[in-house]
Amino acid sequence: MRKLFFAFVMLLPLSLLAQRITPEEYIQTYKDIAMQEMRDHKIPASITLAQGLLESGAGNSALAREAKNHFGIKCHKGWTGKTYYMDDDEKDECFRKYKNAEESFRDHSEFLCGRTRYAALFDLEITDYKGWARGLKAAGYATNPKYAQLLIDRIELYDLTKYDKIALGQMTDDNQLPDIAPEDELLELAFSPENRSAYELVDMTADKRFIYENNGVRFVYAKEGETPEQLAREFNIKYKKFCEYNLLRRPDEMVFHSGDVVYLAKLRNKNWKAKKYTVAEGETVRDVALRFAVKPEKVMKKNGLKSARLQKGQVLWLR
Repeated sequence: MRKLFFAFVMLLPLSLLAQRITPEEYIQTYKDIAMQEMRDHKIPASITLAQGLLESGAGNSALAREAKNHFGIKCHKGWTGKTYYMDDDEKDECFRKYKNAEESFRDHSEFLCGRTRYAALFDLEITDYKGWARGLKAAGYATNPKYAQLLIDRIELYDLTKYDKIALGQMTDDNQLPDIAPEDELLELAFSPENRSAYELVDMTADKRFIYENNGVRFVYAKEGETPEQLAREFNIKYKKFCEYNLLRRPDEMVFHSGDVVYLAKLRNKNWKAKKYTVAEGETVRDVALRFAVKPEKVMKKNGLKSARLQKGQVLWLR
């Protein structure tokens, strides 16, 4: 009986004998490689991981196991490395074979960087994972008409954008955002401009509430005592998103004061009107970000800041 079982097992494909990898295990195994490729080649780690998950079946496909090819890259003209043959769109097609998964990830980056049909992808914001997914499909990376949505679904299901943020220095690996204000100043809620006329009035709500714009970002002026939860509900914005827009870390403890600027959309990557700003006494990166409707992590990155504390008279670049 043992001999018969052994003979049966020997006839099974190696891919069935090996223990299957879960998507979560795949992500944990290759996230650091994907983030390093993002730093080196400016390709979102979320996109790299989503393509790896999709193209390799989370590392379980025969191509990934036997050829270490995680991205389904075929030989193409000029490939001088090892090869692996299998049926795909056509019978017995040539695929690239690698020494290890790291080599596959690196070649994937170089493949996208080195072909003109993918050049437009690098004009997108590196955090625009939906644009990257759709751009890959439009450029012909895959023939599946649902390819872009399949990538987006995996990115959102497994929260892969956090690895983009880690690679950009916006989060640490324990999922903590970088400090945008010292702990004792987190209750400083909003920017309250001295001159309201500096901002363009662009709309009015059904209940006669004026909507203004700062740097292209819509906002309203708070009424005394309004809470983040109330305003998120009033403007039909998800509470978590609303808090992100307004850089609120402890929203349940906070109330707005009359005249506070309350943003209704995400802040911008740069300010289109102001080129630079001279810091006033006591201001933090968070204060400057809210004043100019620019993401605080962008302010820190543009100015090489390691701390959210600023000095009076310090000049910050805003674009």
